[in-house]
Amino acid sequence: MMDVGRHSNIELLTYSEVEDISGYIGNFKARIRKKARYVYEEHCTSCGDCVEVCPVVVPDEYQIGLGSRRAIHIPFPQAVPSAYIVHAEECMGQNPIACGKCIEACEKDCIDFAMRDEIIDVDVGTVIVATGMEVYDPTPWDEYGYTRFPNVVTSMEFERLISTGGPLKGHLERPGDLKHPLRIGFIQCVGSRTQDPERGNPYCSNFCCMNTIKSTQYLNDTYPDIESTVFYMDLRAFGKGFEELLMRSKGNGVRYVRGLPGDVREDPETGDLRVTVENTTINRLEEHEFDMLVLAVGAVPATDTELVRQMVSLSKSPSGFLKEAHPKLRPVDTPTKGVFIAGAAESPKDVRESVTQASAAASRSSILLNKSEFSVEAITAVVDEDLCKMCGQCADVCPFSAIQWAKKEVAVVTSAACAGCGTCAAECRFDAIEMRHFSDQAIYAQIDAMLEDDPLNTIVTFACNWCSYAGADTAGVGRMAYPPNANIIRTMCSGRVSTDFVWYAFRKGAPVVLVSGCHYVDCHYIDANRSTTRRLDGLWDGLEKADLRPDRLLLEWCSAAEGGRWQTIMQEAEKRRQTATLEEVEQTRSILAEARTPSPRNPRARDEGSPAAFVCLRCGHSWDGIYQGNVERMCPQCRSNSVRWLRKRGR
Repeated sequence: MMDVGRHSNIELLTYSEVEDISGYIGNFKARIRKKARYVYEEHCTSCGDCVEVCPVVVPDEYQIGLGSRRAIHIPFPQAVPSAYIVHAEECMGQNPIACGKCIEACEKDCIDFAMRDEIIDVDVGTVIVATGMEVYDPTPWDEYGYTRFPNVVTSMEFERLISTGGPLKGHLERPGDLKHPLRIGFIQCVGSRTQDPERGNPYCSNFCCMNTIKSTQYLNDTYPDIESTVFYMDLRAFGKGFEELLMRSKGNGVRYVRGLPGDVREDPETGDLRVTVENTTINRLEEHEFDMLVLAVGAVPATDTELVRQMVSLSKSPSGFLKEAHPKLRPVDTPTKGVFIAGAAESPKDVRESVTQASAAASRSSILLNKSEFSVEAITAVVDEDLCKMCGQCADVCPFSAIQWAKKEVAVVTSAACAGCGTCAAECRFDAIEMRHFSDQAIYAQIDAMLEDDPLNTIVTFACNWCSYAGADTAGVGRMAYPPNANIIRTMCSGRVSTDFVWYAFRKGAPVVLVSGCHYVDCHYIDANRSTTRRLDGLWDGLEKADLRPDRLLLEWCSAAEGGRWQTIMQEAEKRRQTATLEEVEQTRSILAEARTPSPRNPRARDEGSPAAFVCLRCGHSWDGIYQGNVERMCPQCRSNSVRWLRKRGR
């Protein structure tokens, strides 16, 4: 950090936070709040006179609450700049000044309570998100007595206890009575690798095993009189030199017991801890006694990660960490062009992995910044200004904020930010948006071709390019046999599937229509498949209102690696196809022919002035009226625009 502070090409804004990021690749605008330090950092010499007279004492976050600090302090020893900060919410009073002792003690006149936060607007070409991680709080999981026994500490608290810069100045003592411990136990996987959401997270936190092994080796080198015991499920020492360090730790006498403790009790007189554990290696119940117990806590996403994710439109994994564009081919890229991730923002990492990924993100960023132009795939959206009604619905559903819209203005697509998912085109009820290379006419033509001969034996399938289509390819490469009835229409995203495509397929005689995309939390386009779910919910309601069987429309999620799942999906779709009779298919065609669904040659053609029954595909509300273009295409009950009409059939 000191090197960063000295670098002539780096502007380091400390004690600041990003409030907003807008724009697109090469043209991002960031609004940063530089908080008031109430100390002029360029004049402060870190003499410490102000700290000595400050009467406010609070727990020190840097020491994990094991030490204390004043309201005016340096955040941590290596902080840049090395100047003091006054926390306004902790100070006894600034306006009016209730104390002012620090001002009187400062000979350099560095303290000024009149300072205010500063808002800085900067233009940047790329963004690197490195929000880091936080450690799991074991308080809810009190099985090991963390909140009841003072000599049970977390691995982070143990790091501060043995550190020379910690509250004990490097002299290891247990917190309960400040006695030197001779027997220390380490419990692994606290808050990690559990299926109980109240007790932690299902993922492995990566660094916990090696952190414990390092701690035991440090104790052996520094305090040879201490006996260490490690309780574990599995030891994961997969990095360079890690297995050697594990063998060295075992060779130095550290005992490793395969099994997690089931009970921890405290001796009220001595403060010692008794641990009961089943040693699964020898199938024996054991009891151990320790002076101190260390819980190897896992990692969780940083608190600010979700806020930053929303600013720059990023995906997140089920664990809450940010999701990369591709785990192997683009490990630091994100779905949003020009935004990269590094370090523990993507997943729990140790220092070496974080540095490696940070270097990769910096390299990817510099490649873009050195370009005068940026090329995009020709699959972006195009707005027809003559047809745009300036409703703004396309801008609402765009996961990348690539559509700019203001009231009484035509929507404008920023091609550099558009990823070509097609959600906006499927959502536009005025057919004012066309997708390059994935146009409505091309999709209608594919439906016509696959249902031209023997439609009763055909399953019309819309598959997302990144997951479902690739999953079908995986099934084929793996020689996984499944019914060959499915004809696949590839779309970039399941969000591209318009309701008109489904109605038209049924109108042409399709017995079953399948829409498949990425898993709900793994969408390649952040959250575009949420629009798919909402749209199909409306379609199922519409089928019921039209007295048609809704289970002929299927929605399934499948990833690129799940060839076996694709096989199962196809087998289930074939079972549904076999239940659709010729009479049912012909009835569907007849009903939808009267409903006057869009024509494939002119999807915008409508007959006006005819009696119609209107159905809201979102809430299911229905009403009668006269079709007059787009006048009556808003539901009077839920104000939704997802409305379809059927020619009056005298029901």
